[in-house]
Amino acid sequence: MLDQRNPAVVDVERSAGVGGPLVVLKAEQALDPTTAAQFMKFGTVGTLGFLADTAVVYALRGSIGLYAAGMVSYVLVASGNWALNRVWTFRGLGSGPAHRQWVRFLVVNLLGLVLNRGTYVALIATVPLCVEFPVLAVGAGGLAGMLVNFTLSRRMVFR
Repeated sequence: MLDQRNPAVVDVERSAGVGGPLVVLKAEQALDPTTAAQFMKFGTVGTLGFLADTAVVYALRGSIGLYAAGMVSYVLVASGNWALNRVWTFRGLGSGPAHRQWVRFLVVNLLGLVLNRGTYVALIATVPLCVEFPVLAVGAGGLAGMLVNFTLSRRMVFR
């Protein structure tokens, strides 16, 4: 649905029906140069996280299994991603002690966790190729949670 004040602004929440989505994106926000730069940096940090995530899953899968390896990896990588996003992507934004910001980052990104690891688990459970090559499930999970994690991090952690 188009916003009546500015036809270039698409209001996703009103067009989504009952209650709208948790994440409200508008075209004007997506075109903002600061937001675009932050998203690119967030994506770069996410790519580094993907590489670390894959390495941890591969390193631990033989000893603790793919499911546990995926969860251990997520906590480690999410913590590293928080640190990189704090010092680079959202430098100077956010307030309070670092440990509280880290906890807030992990909590607000729980929806991203559900999307990320839900996709990972679904693929490991149903696609034999993903059991053989877990990197496929790790990558798909990362992409599934990225937009939600960026939006929530920007609005609730690094504001």
